[in-house]
Amino acid sequence: MINYSEKSGAIIFAVRVVPRASKSEIVGEHDDALKVRIAAPPVDGAANAELIKVLAKFFDVSKAQVEIIGGQTSKTKQIKIANLNAQKFLQVAGLK
Repeated sequence: MINYSEKSGAIIFAVRVVPRASKSEIVGEHDDALKVRIAAPPVDGAANAELIKVLAKFFDVSKAQVEIIGGQTSKTKQIKIANLNAQKFLQVAGLK
């Protein structure tokens, strides 16, 4: 199960990124994190920008509401999504 916490109307959770994939998509769970394949290479922030775009679309929020709060240069990142509650997170992520 994906570990997450809820703080001040936002959800914080881990994402495991696989850069240079054939297409950008959310593929499930890996080591208590949401696993996301990203088509962009991890160069000049391209993969991080693509990750924000993919998560915003998946959770139906604006890109401004998605923030990488840790692990900017790592494959495992901490993500914060504003205005998202635990119930919607679990429902959209297919965990409930």
